[in-house]
Amino acid sequence: MAEGTLSWDRVQVEREVETVSRPSLSYWQDAWIRLKANRRALISLYLVVALLAFTVLGPFLWTVDPAAQDLDQISVPPGADRTATVAEDYAPWRGVSATPIEGDDVAGAPATVTVADQPTTNAVRLSWDPVAGARGYRVYRNQYDPEPDGALGLPIAEILSPANVSFEDRLDLKAQTYFYSVVALDRAGRESAGYTTVTADVTRVITAREAVEKGLIENESDVRPGDTVKMAFHPLGTDYLGRDMLARLMHGARVSLFIGIVAPFFFVIIGILYGSAAGFMGGRADQVLMRFADFVVALPFLLFMILLRILFNVESGDSGIGPMLVAMVLLSWPAAARLVRGQILQIREEGYIGASRLLGAKTNYLVLRHMIPNTMGVILVTLTFAVPSAIFTEAFLSFIGMGVAPPTPSWGSMCNEGLKTMLTTPHELIAPAAFISVTVLAFNLLGDGLRDALDARMRATE
Repeated sequence: MAEGTLSWDRVQVEREVETVSRPSLSYWQDAWIRLKANRRALISLYLVVALLAFTVLGPFLWTVDPAAQDLDQISVPPGADRTATVAEDYAPWRGVSATPIEGDDVAGAPATVTVADQPTTNAVRLSWDPVAGARGYRVYRNQYDPEPDGALGLPIAEILSPANVSFEDRLDLKAQTYFYSVVALDRAGRESAGYTTVTADVTRVITAREAVEKGLIENESDVRPGDTVKMAFHPLGTDYLGRDMLARLMHGARVSLFIGIVAPFFFVIIGILYGSAAGFMGGRADQVLMRFADFVVALPFLLFMILLRILFNVESGDSGIGPMLVAMVLLSWPAAARLVRGQILQIREEGYIGASRLLGAKTNYLVLRHMIPNTMGVILVTLTFAVPSAIFTEAFLSFIGMGVAPPTPSWGSMCNEGLKTMLTTPHELIAPAAFISVTVLAFNLLGDGLRDALDARMRATE
């Protein structure tokens, strides 16, 4: 009786063990579960999907032409004031004249400098008192106060008539504060000691006709002088030519991600085929093939880029996407070939490969059915790590002028353009640099998570 009870208890325990055991999972199902458990990798995957949606769907939602220039809003940062005051059409200004005061030497700087009318983005009109002995005047404009170091800024006018004591500035005016300085000139055109500075707070204005042309209002009769209208909306601001930064980032993402995904796809495919052939054949053939791969690694990438640009007859202003893709594909496959070769050398010694050979399996069947599928984990991780490397290479080449050339937007070329104005308008550099950094970081973290999820040895230790 005791023995029968013991047997019954054993059966119940075995059934309970079978009930709580984990259901059978495939290799890829188990890898997906492990990837979801890695929070950093999962967030990186969401970022990659968001970047792809930004690249593919973004231009359909934000339909602004990336090449269109908004000359009323040049280098405007995000969140800046977009209001403009309606003004009358521009009317020429005759200026101010005064009787010259004779003298042997220049008697210093003008006593006063005044702003004749309300300074606007259409014009800033200055007038000043004549200086005894002056044979002319020079006008400077600065965005900063010239005190205390006397940095007067940009010379914008040289007036060689002592009777003309006025000047109208219409040179690329923006809605900001300017400091105008006037210096008197002697007979030889030399500047006298001292200068007089006046401050002009420029306001943005627009005429009713211009507002209709830009689509801000429907009819000129809808507004009167003194009313305010909203200028075109640019969520991320504009660049130094007045082009919308968001639209250029979207179209630039198409170029950067196209190069970053297409080039790795092709050179990883080449590496798979080359490494599989070398690893399966082994022996002398393997040595010859891998020495050729070492030779390709030693080739200078920039030199090949220059030669390919000459071969493709890429001129100034032409897009350099073609030579860049060819150079990456021709010179970047050895790394993938080495990894695949190592995996093939290990797999071909497995028992199931020997059994397949005994059953009459051909070489093509062994490579395509058994060897390459069992290296897919390594191939996928290699591809994931190759994408950020290609994106960074494109950004670097475009940054130094060897890659995508303006006006074609790419994140690298946008960084090159933003570097010129980073001190005054840093958003032109920060936006594309942030996209490059986030993309490279997301793909690297995703590749790290895939490596952990697909590594069979790590699953065995858990």
